Amino acid sequence: MAKNISKIIIIIVLYIISNLSLHSESKHNVRLGIDNLIKSNFEVLAGKRVILYTNQSGRTSEGTLTAEIFAEQNKFLTLAFFTPEHGLYSTVPAGEEIANDKIFDIPIISLYGGSKKPTAKQLENCDAVVVDIQDIGVRSYTYISTLYYIMEACAEQNVEVVILDRPNPIGGLIVDGNVVEEQFKSFIGIIPVPYLHGCTIGEIAKLINGEGWLKKDGKPIKAKLNVIKMSGWQRWMSWEDTGFSWIPTSPHIPSVDAARGYATLGSFGELGVISIGIGTTLPFQYIGSPEFNTDDVYKSFKNNKIDGLDLIPTRYRPFYAKYSNTDCNGFLLRFKLNNHYEPYTAGFRIMLAIREIHPEIFDINTVNEKAKQMFCKATGTDELFYALFDLNATDEKVLQICNKGKKEFLLKRAKYLLYE
Repeated sequence: MAKNISKIIIIIVLYIISNLSLHSESKHNVRLGIDNLIKSNFEVLAGKRVILYTNQSGRTSEGTLTAEIFAEQNKFLTLAFFTPEHGLYSTVPAGEEIANDKIFDIPIISLYGGSKKPTAKQLENCDAVVVDIQDIGVRSYTYISTLYYIMEACAEQNVEVVILDRPNPIGGLIVDGNVVEEQFKSFIGIIPVPYLHGCTIGEIAKLINGEGWLKKDGKPIKAKLNVIKMSGWQRWMSWEDTGFSWIPTSPHIPSVDAARGYATLGSFGELGVISIGIGTTLPFQYIGSPEFNTDDVYKSFKNNKIDGLDLIPTRYRPFYAKYSNTDCNGFLLRFKLNNHYEPYTAGFRIMLAIREIHPEIFDINTVNEKAKQMFCKATGTDELFYALFDLNATDEKVLQICNKGKKEFLLKRAKYLLYE
């Protein structure tokens, strides 16, 4: 009897181990665009003169910098590197202009300095601009805006654009938010997509190209576009499902949860009326203020519980930014991985719960014009600003505006999706 029990236990243990090992292997079945480019022996770039748009997030699945691989290659010639906001190593604060530099004895041309769009001179003698950068899937994050300008400049100069595709870290099934209105287009909302578009960078490039959003003299133009797809990535996957380590994409996105927090709270940082965790070790994962009534806000929030998000009552102290060196009452955001969580809408639900208890925060006279304009650019409309700061506006009205144009976008994007 004891022997049989021992055998059963051994079988169960082996079954668990085998399943864990299969799960672990499945996490490493995803191959990035750069991995597949290397596997092809750089076939699409052979003999070409190229510029690489990248930062430190552009790496192989093994962690090698794509910039280093390009610098060492003899299959093609790397003329320069284009870098976005925050610079090559993702260390420069938001909004700070970046000078040109050099690495591996190859020039770095900043596209967040004198010009955000490559010039004809910079593209002279270039056959292809290759893109390998980790976006976070949020419209106001400027890496897609830089991609837009690269594609437009390349279309004007007849230069090929090659995208080395990467996962959308928030997931390919989550589409959330209102579409940017024409009058509110800016560098933090350059294309008419929801706040979370649910696309990979390759899919966004195809969408930009296919919908005629690139312009020359006011008329649509198209870039010569080639997307090197990933292998093994599926739309339902979270970042954790890929098995890849997160490389900070900017100073305040040191983790994938920070990216989820940015998608939830990022737009409210423009208002300056409340702390969203900037200046702490968990940016975009705290929300609160010194006078915050945590208990009452929590009760208000619990009445509208959000699938995929827990708010943990806590205290925290920012070391810089809003309420620096001051203890704040508030919440820690904890994300539960599923494809039902709608970050942008959740952010507004949190703010509406706060509005119910702290209407004084939503006094329209306390928000300066610059903050108002930045919030409207980030959200792509002025309707949300006026609805949020109108204490007579119902929660339903605010949430309805939150997803204006989303259904139409979903129909539009369907034909550009590369993955199931």
